[in-house]
Amino acid sequence: MAAPVSLCHVACCANRAGGGAVSWGRGGLIAFGSCHDVVLYDPGHLSVRPELRDIELDTVLEVWPQFDIVPHRNVTCQTQPVKSIPLKGHTEAVCAVDAVQQSDEPDLNLLIASAASDSTVRIWSRHGSEAKCIEILQFGNGFVMDVCLSFLPGSNVKTKWKTEIEKEKYETIETKSVKKRRVTAQNTDTDTSYAITLESVLAGHENWVYAVHWQPSFSKGKFSFHDIRMISYEWKTIFIDISLLFIISEWTPEVVISGHFNSVEDVKWDPEGEFIISVGSDQTTRLFAPWKRKEETEVTWHEIARPQVHGYDMRCLAMVGRFQFVSGADEKVLRVFRAPKNFIENFSNITGISMEKLCSHSSDLPEGATVPALGLSNKAVFEGDMALQPAEDEESFNTISNQYPEIYFQPLVLTDYLVTNSNVLYKCFLEPPAEDHLLQNTLWPEIQKLYGHGYEIFCVACNNSNTVIASACKLAFSPNDRFLLAVSRDRNWSLWRKEDSSESGPVFTCCAYTDKNTAVHSRIIWSCDWTPDSKYFITGSRDKKVIFWGKCDLPVNTEGNMLDLVKPCSTVLDARDSVTAVSISRVLTLDGRYIVAVGLENGKIVLYTWKQSGQELAVADWTTCVEIGNSQSHALAVKRLCWRRHAGRAGHNDQNSSEWLQLASCGADHCVKVFNVNRFAL
Repeated sequence: MAAPVSLCHVACCANRAGGGAVSWGRGGLIAFGSCHDVVLYDPGHLSVRPELRDIELDTVLEVWPQFDIVPHRNVTCQTQPVKSIPLKGHTEAVCAVDAVQQSDEPDLNLLIASAASDSTVRIWSRHGSEAKCIEILQFGNGFVMDVCLSFLPGSNVKTKWKTEIEKEKYETIETKSVKKRRVTAQNTDTDTSYAITLESVLAGHENWVYAVHWQPSFSKGKFSFHDIRMISYEWKTIFIDISLLFIISEWTPEVVISGHFNSVEDVKWDPEGEFIISVGSDQTTRLFAPWKRKEETEVTWHEIARPQVHGYDMRCLAMVGRFQFVSGADEKVLRVFRAPKNFIENFSNITGISMEKLCSHSSDLPEGATVPALGLSNKAVFEGDMALQPAEDEESFNTISNQYPEIYFQPLVLTDYLVTNSNVLYKCFLEPPAEDHLLQNTLWPEIQKLYGHGYEIFCVACNNSNTVIASACKLAFSPNDRFLLAVSRDRNWSLWRKEDSSESGPVFTCCAYTDKNTAVHSRIIWSCDWTPDSKYFITGSRDKKVIFWGKCDLPVNTEGNMLDLVKPCSTVLDARDSVTAVSISRVLTLDGRYIVAVGLENGKIVLYTWKQSGQELAVADWTTCVEIGNSQSHALAVKRLCWRRHAGRAGHNDQNSSEWLQLASCGADHCVKVFNVNRFAL
């Protein structure tokens, strides 16, 4: 039987730090720091391995035989301890590190360079299980941002080197004047000089570039020796993987991991379970979907759109239909967005779902969206608007108005295409968009603003028929849309029932609530959710308690009073840490038990099942199924949990299979994760 839970997708971003926060190992894995984790990314399979956990800022380096070198303290991978070698000597925090192998057997001879805030660079030599410092470079009051070790061409030993800037200049292809640099390696017998000239300028980052790494030379895996790859990263984005393909003779950005660079506050599945949308304190809304490649069975998840780039920290969102959502931020205004035609077409190409199934009225939709100069809202762009833009070869900056155009949107076409080089025809397959397109060409038009809040918005919810939106503290509509549950900081919950619709719109009246005499929770209630049959609801609190309440399907008296009917239906579950998120699956276990996911403040996610066995409350009604491992859970508080509404896995066409469920989570560790859950193993 398959494992109960497996990690399907991780979306995360590199820390804003020096070059020591990223390293490309000779085994093919890229290690980079993300919040409190060291993430191991496999660019060959476009997937993330289990993270290295428990990162702390300290003055000790540790050598991990399996994974390259990273500044760290304790580490576990798949819950199994990894033996490490401490390198002690720095008196301040270690900020950068690099290493080279001095023999074909990497575990025997290793040369390591480390830079720290104590203004020193230390050179370490490791032989087998022993390591020692062989040299210390002093930089006075200077701060070393990065350190790199490498062998010069034709050399396999350590050499002293110096750089000189030649006086002469040369003309590039673009007739730009660039200085030539010369590197001289001094050996015992001879000096060897190396000339360094500019080959290409790679543009695409929107902020500071902190590091650049060449792909190490190795023959295993999916990379061939015909590819030269380098990675660079910046704050606010993540990696841009640039590959020089000799058949195309140009540098092109490749598909890599991406994600939020600050706390992720909310995540939701679309109603059909084909993609997820998340919002975060990095002021962005990001959309992730599975990428189905032709003639390959492997499905990987990627960011394919950034519908909203805001000026305020994002707090919450709710889906209002298949391609429409509403989001709330610190500005106290709710904004409603709808997908443009260009996104739906590209989503169809990426996922393999036909346009007819996705949208039947795409001809009425705008092509895309743009934010005008000095504007704050995403403005719809129609086909006629794009025709007014000047061609690239025209004089675009001859007037002030042309320097600040109203339309920045350019349609993004994600389809297979053909390229020709040296009279040879090559076919290139569609890929998710690169970072520059995500920033500019994947916005969704804003169709409405909702005002009314005078204070911060913490939560927004939409009923299942997509007719009512509610915003306040923590909210949840019942699946049958009859009830609206609200929980708050006052440690109580209130239940609101929908009355018969009036001409002025839906009317909700409070039919049940807890107060200081009936409350069970003793701290703030952080999360709530409903069972799929709308009989029970669940609450999770900072007091580490999880409780089922009900029954909400019992007949009520003529006055509509349910105060005496809604009571605790379960014993109090002690989660052993503050409960920050709860979610109940729409699909039950084989024996009819509810599947409950509980997220904790320490980042852990635990799966339980519950079913009321009789009139008396019993501890046996709760069953602990799976506690997701340390290397797969979040490093900081879980902000939101959300089950896919249907059985099956997105992108796998296994809707008819009732074996798999999918759970999306987001946390304060900047990560969005998707888990595959085998309900047969629960």
